[in-house]
Amino acid sequence: MNFLTFLQTQPAGAGSGNWSFLIMMGLIFVVMYFFMIRPQQKKQKELVKFRQSLSKGDKVITAGGIYGRVAEVNDKDSFILLEVDSNVKIKVDKSSIVKDISDIPQK
Repeated sequence: MNFLTFLQTQPAGAGSGNWSFLIMMGLIFVVMYFFMIRPQQKKQKELVKFRQSLSKGDKVITAGGIYGRVAEVNDKDSFILLEVDSNVKIKVDKSSIVKDISDIPQK
């Protein structure tokens, strides 16, 4: 039996099941886009904008959990010098900066 005769012998309502499946899959994709993908892209853009706006004196946290104050920003090589204590500076890649804590009061 070839494929064309199989399609001709199907009941009349069987073809509508395929369309409803495709519509449901499309709706699932749209919902996932608006609830998962789009917010993540928005958050990523905000993080990139934050990293580009870093300036000397900002208090930040790195991805490794190191707290410090920005001592120098080098846009050319994409790193910053982070002062973690008096006269203790470490070189950190800009992409490892995750949070600004300038507005949080220190104890």
